[in-house]
Amino acid sequence: MAPKSLSAFLFPLSLPHNLTYFTPKFIRIYTKPSPILCRSQQTPTATAHSSVSIPDQDGTGAAAPSRGDQFLERQKSFEAAKLVMKEVKKSKRREKGKALKLNTAVASCYGCGAPLHTLDPDAPGFVDPDTYELKKRHRQLRTVLCGRCRLLSHGHMITAVGGNGGYSGGKQFVSADELREKLSHLRHEKALIVKLVDVVDFNGSFLARLRDLVGANPIILVVTKVDLLPRDTDLNCVGDWVVEATTKKKLSVLSVHLTSSKSLVGIAGVVSEIQKEKKGRDVYILGSANVGKSAFISALLKTMAHRDPAAAAARKYKPIQSAVPGTTLGPIQIDAFLGGGKLYDTPGVHLHHRQAAVVHSEDLPALAPRSRLKGQSFPNSKVASENGMAEKIQSNGLNGFSIFWGGLVRVDILKVLPETCLTFYGPKALQIHVVPTDKADEFYQKELGVLLTPPTGKERVQDWRGLELEQQLQVKFEEVERPASDVAISGLGWIAVEPVSKSFRRSDINLEETIKELHLAVHVPKPVEVFVRPPLPVGKAGAEWYQYRELTEKEEELRPKWHY
Repeated sequence: MAPKSLSAFLFPLSLPHNLTYFTPKFIRIYTKPSPILCRSQQTPTATAHSSVSIPDQDGTGAAAPSRGDQFLERQKSFEAAKLVMKEVKKSKRREKGKALKLNTAVASCYGCGAPLHTLDPDAPGFVDPDTYELKKRHRQLRTVLCGRCRLLSHGHMITAVGGNGGYSGGKQFVSADELREKLSHLRHEKALIVKLVDVVDFNGSFLARLRDLVGANPIILVVTKVDLLPRDTDLNCVGDWVVEATTKKKLSVLSVHLTSSKSLVGIAGVVSEIQKEKKGRDVYILGSANVGKSAFISALLKTMAHRDPAAAAARKYKPIQSAVPGTTLGPIQIDAFLGGGKLYDTPGVHLHHRQAAVVHSEDLPALAPRSRLKGQSFPNSKVASENGMAEKIQSNGLNGFSIFWGGLVRVDILKVLPETCLTFYGPKALQIHVVPTDKADEFYQKELGVLLTPPTGKERVQDWRGLELEQQLQVKFEEVERPASDVAISGLGWIAVEPVSKSFRRSDINLEETIKELHLAVHVPKPVEVFVRPPLPVGKAGAEWYQYRELTEKEEELRPKWHY
């Protein structure tokens, strides 16, 4: 074989270093080709003359690349590979975010956000096949309300959420974790977040680690249901209290708004803040389950409708409102803005530590306050006289007594002052009973499901696991002119602990020599959480004892403003 033809045949075997053939998966670095020896099958003499050396493809002699050139080529290859791999990673992240984003191509119920279907009549999103085909033919699927939403709108209690944080009783079509996953795309979006918190269950509904869901997106904090606070409550004090509590939780927010979806208090301020901060972005309404998101959106659209035709049109197909936690099962897109951007109602985040997660679905309405709260204070003369404990309470106060809050909470009074008073703020459906602590276990077993409800009904009482968690509380105080603290029960309400009640204060008491610590034991179902927090200033007395903290110039500048 001639040397020239042999060289042409073997030339493709050498590795190219030119970046024209570069791919992100295989980095081809220049290496000098090694000589290839071909031996013929002829005689040794002929073989000796047939050894052929393959020349360098980049030339020989002066034309061959120097070692410096080879080094530079390798460095260029490495840098190019880094750039390509960086772009590949970015594109993968973008594709992941897009995959998780709401798919608007799938028709969903405008009331709950569940995908429409015609398969299972009991499942959320079910529509009669004839209705479905008719609406699909006329491209009107976005105006369809599913069968479950129609029942919810007529007062039926139909739960659909199971798993950790879900609800027992009834069918479970989606887990609480799956609903939370539907919000995971928000950290990749450029959006404005409106976070809702229930003022009656402030600690239980606050949503810890919110930044894990929304990333660095700006947040407007909205406190709902302020119309349920006791009469004569000063909202100036409540607003300052909320800002202090939010600052302690280290959550950075643009502003704080005290609102009522029922009376529209504070809604106009939220609308103004959204229009100011939206800047063409989508607006997402977030909050824990049953915090009042759908009712808030209804109030928001009603207020916006006066100036925005898009909001006025959107009111016709607004999300369904229901007392059932987990009404919304998917993101609901609402065309509420003329200037760009969408409004989204989102599934509630279901928290396993709230009372709603442990009671039966049919007992859920008992946990929701229906009217303005009115504190029930103990001791009081009526309860003492009815139970024949007036003399004992008058001499030693509540020491040695237990207070039952329905069948969901038991508070044992271990060591308090004779003048100490506990005031319960929560739903009126839960009755409160006081018994001696040595008879508390017997009373609970006998009256559970009768006087102590929820749970209600024999079957639910049999399945009830009882008050498995006991938390020992040591409540310290310095002043007797104000409540020492609140004991908040997640998903229910709170108990104001007043060291010395004005109603029971004696003239001969020496306040300087009294103990400065109260001891309580709180029993709740597992895994309900109990929070000890600064007292919420409610009622006329709250405005009298609440103290505003003095702020530095830097704190004044960074502190979010509150509105109502």
